[in-house]
Amino acid sequence: MNSTLRSFIRGAHNLRPCHRGCVATLGSFDGVHLGHQAILQQLVSLALQTHLPSVVIIFEPQPQEFFLGDKAPARLMRLREKIQALLAAGVDRVLCLSFNQHLRSLSANDFVEQILIQGIDVKHLVIGDDFRFGCDRRGDFTLLKTLGDKKGFSVTDTVTLEIDGERVSSTRVRQYLEQGDFAAAEKLLGKAYSISGRVAYGQQLGRQLGVPTANVHLRRYRSPLQGVFAVTAKLPNQTLVRGVANIGVRPTVNGDKKLLLEVHLFDFSQKIYGQMMDVVFHKKLRNEKKFSSLDELQAQLKMDIHEAKDFFNLYPSP
Repeated sequence: MNSTLRSFIRGAHNLRPCHRGCVATLGSFDGVHLGHQAILQQLVSLALQTHLPSVVIIFEPQPQEFFLGDKAPARLMRLREKIQALLAAGVDRVLCLSFNQHLRSLSANDFVEQILIQGIDVKHLVIGDDFRFGCDRRGDFTLLKTLGDKKGFSVTDTVTLEIDGERVSSTRVRQYLEQGDFAAAEKLLGKAYSISGRVAYGQQLGRQLGVPTANVHLRRYRSPLQGVFAVTAKLPNQTLVRGVANIGVRPTVNGDKKLLLEVHLFDFSQKIYGQMMDVVFHKKLRNEKKFSSLDELQAQLKMDIHEAKDFFNLYPSP
């Protein structure tokens, strides 16, 4: 399908007759790691063979977030980042279903009938070997094969991707990030881990301390990263600027429990409020800590900056 027709559909209520007839897959796709990318390649290839559009069905919030709230696994990427990654992989359409009480109460059979058949008239479904859906948890490859034979769509299983003898998964990526092992996480993601978002106005405390920051609200229950890091920020004009970043709740200042990404960019004075920024993480410097005074915090920030610059001097092209 022509890339100019690639689109994002928010909610089943926005499905139109033109969206019927497709090749589809569904899942959380958190992180869009190499395992996900293998599924997407399989999907796009099949779509080209059948001359049908490819569709990825995702859920917002992610099902585990709906059920577990702030106890859910840390989210690797925001919805916006996920949509961008899916479309960049060559997918024609991303359908995001609101995971609410109605959707969670649908049986697997009802989900297939209402969403896959009446909603998008799926002709071929690509499904991961471990995916389950429906309030009865009966939605799996076997059930889909049975229903497909009755309803007129075919189903293809996906091959599990392994690296170093272990299955590539979002869980493994989270574990590596929490351990500060960015090289291992990159191996599973196929690229360096990053967080993107729009730069927002803050309390200007960093500027008062001589360490101005660009602030990004993470808008998620939990982050796989927390602490202080050496980073590189990519700005909208593709400029790369090194810096040091903090992810946390700023316990010394207010500790309001809202996760915030604060980035101090080295030798940078431009105003970038309202602009999108992509922050790539290279090394964890320390955990977030509550200091007894702002002077103590300021002294530690200077040490963080010095350590980050030493890292970049040692590894000039991370």
